[in-house]
Amino acid sequence: MNTTVMNVINGRVDLFSARVPRYTSYPTAPHFHAGVTDATLRQWLHDLPEGMPLSLYVHIPFCDTLCWFCGCHTTVVNHYSPLQSYLKHLYAEIANIGPLLKGHPVTHLHWGGGSPTILAPDDVRGVKAALEESFAFAPDAEFAVEIDPRGLKQPMVDALTEAKLTRASIGVQDFDPKVQQAINRIQPYEETRDVVNALRAAGLKSLNIDLIYGLPYQTRANVARTIELSLSLEPQRFAVFGYAHVPHFKKHMQLIRDETLPGAEERFEQFELAHRLLSTAGYTAVGLDHFAVPEDSLAIAQKNGTLQRNFQGYTSDDAPALIGLGASSISALPQGYIQNKPEVPEWRKTIEAGGLPVARGIAISEDDKLRRGIIEKLMCFLAVDLALFGKTTADFPREMAALQPLIAEGYVVVEGSVLRVPQHARAAVRLVASVFDSYLANSKAVHAVAV
Repeated sequence: MNTTVMNVINGRVDLFSARVPRYTSYPTAPHFHAGVTDATLRQWLHDLPEGMPLSLYVHIPFCDTLCWFCGCHTTVVNHYSPLQSYLKHLYAEIANIGPLLKGHPVTHLHWGGGSPTILAPDDVRGVKAALEESFAFAPDAEFAVEIDPRGLKQPMVDALTEAKLTRASIGVQDFDPKVQQAINRIQPYEETRDVVNALRAAGLKSLNIDLIYGLPYQTRANVARTIELSLSLEPQRFAVFGYAHVPHFKKHMQLIRDETLPGAEERFEQFELAHRLLSTAGYTAVGLDHFAVPEDSLAIAQKNGTLQRNFQGYTSDDAPALIGLGASSISALPQGYIQNKPEVPEWRKTIEAGGLPVARGIAISEDDKLRRGIIEKLMCFLAVDLALFGKTTADFPREMAALQPLIAEGYVVVEGSVLRVPQHARAAVRLVASVFDSYLANSKAVHAVAV
């Protein structure tokens, strides 16, 4: 196994230095290639079984300020004309791909960014109307939007309500002023609270709060206080992510000095603290880093074994096909993955020529499907029964050998054909999943630490 993935020192696994993918897909995005084209996507869409449900993801790659911790594909703008141009071409992309998917009901819609709420309220209405014109939405379709509460006013709340928003995902990260200053995201608790109250007053019933641990100057006391304030907002879900410091990949992260970041053990303690506080508050731990009230669909999906994982994280969305719209968005289809051109000028140029803006992708083999299933089960349930795939541990001699240090550490328990990550070792689940990643050992991609 690649030593940058798992370091074994004197027989013990150094969990803190392990660098592995987040496994929101398998194979992961670094292994996509240009051999997957516009023609590939058209064929894959044509071959979808009639009536297969769809999820849609719409990417809005713009913000009005740059958060230094951000790993998203986005551009900072100080006037609205780039968004007007982008929307013109987004409408064209929607109109181009919609006819290829007639007869497929849309059951889930997610807008991400960037900051989707950077759009003008009338443009929120316009994008939703364009989608409804080109796609057939199920009557009970879920509609989630990632929201930056800074500067969000009532007209935006009204527009989202009219667009039939069902879940808001509010970016918080940390409420401590010093941490906020260090990541260039000044967001007082009171402003966030007021936006949440406005959304609730408009009838929104499902709220997700995004938090991050491992940020500059962040301590366990910061994490505890942020969780205390966030709990007062009474969200149905939490997502608690570890900050991925990759300044070689995202140059603006160089503005965060290494010496301001928590050490490895402090970072791990922040992860454990968040898990303990949210569990004590009555939230069900979902997978590695999500939490939900027991009656939420995410907690129910985990309980009944239908929880899934995609590019937005953990989801109860069971649609077999996800269609990405907008620059850099990724489609996940039964046949494989396809990513749109990430740079807006190239994406725009392809759309103007009447094409589908495909940059790269990967077709998945039968072995990929097997490994994807195993990895997803581990990531979703902290356990996998290889018998579900018609396999036993004997079918994975290389993987079982690689797991031995993890078994010795108590990070993995093997019971017949079942591999299980104990609750106390949940932080190691990405590392366990990586053992089944046949691409990773030869990968040149540099990933964030496992915890």
